[in-house]
Amino acid sequence: MKQNTSRILKLDAHIYRNFDADYARDVPAEGFGGWTTAPVELPLEETALVSMHAWTCCTPEQHPVTCRSEEYPQRARRILETVFPPLLSAARAAGMTVLHVVGGGDYYKDLPEYQHAVRLAGADTEFTGDAPHSEANIRFRALKAQYGSPGADNRDAMAAEGYRVDFAPQAMPLPGEGIAENGAQLNALCRERGVSHLVYIGFAINWCLLTSAGGLRDMARRWYFCSTIRDATTAVENRESARTEAHKEEALWRVSTGYGFVFDAEPFIAALRRSV
Repeated sequence: MKQNTSRILKLDAHIYRNFDADYARDVPAEGFGGWTTAPVELPLEETALVSMHAWTCCTPEQHPVTCRSEEYPQRARRILETVFPPLLSAARAAGMTVLHVVGGGDYYKDLPEYQHAVRLAGADTEFTGDAPHSEANIRFRALKAQYGSPGADNRDAMAAEGYRVDFAPQAMPLPGEGIAENGAQLNALCRERGVSHLVYIGFAINWCLLTSAGGLRDMARRWYFCSTIRDATTAVENRESARTEAHKEEALWRVSTGYGFVFDAEPFIAALRRSV
């Protein structure tokens, strides 16, 4: 049901000025303006906070094998414990639409809010075309499985470890909050609620939030304006990037230049509280 409100959230958004290249420099891109802030007004009734893949986090103590190839849960756990509670609490108190994008298991399949999304989406389904299963394709996948994450030596041990994907306690949906596992379902929930601006939080900004079903790229194709909150997400990093979280910075740049705004958590929460 569409909310009956005309309240406006007033705050600053971070926007990256990816211009003008200066060809008098050795590196022309160093002429770009870079990050700046601009005041924006967000209609509360048209904006949704989207918690995506906010799962329970594996820990080195309980899931030592799984954590050999998943380095971001330590950062995600801190965000879940410190940012999610005040952010979700403020959004709910203000009457903002809160939606959840799920995946990676069946932990949500019995929830009535998910079943509602399935019925609501109806015939609008995700594309699931299959490439030919050629011999070369099969060889490529075998080679990738040998050298790619989580590593051939870890795969069976991970399965035996029993790590199970579920909602993190801090990101548990409340009754009535929409739950979707793909773009078709999320689109149906947004249309039902009159939402056109999606503010994503969850994990990880350069992986699931950008490319998985129901993520920014998926919804931008359906003409949704897709933003994120810097403090409420992290990225999957590698050996070369983890110390500086360079992949998170690159992903935030991608969000700003290709999808929407980047917000800070504290001003976003403050704007929600002022709207009550």
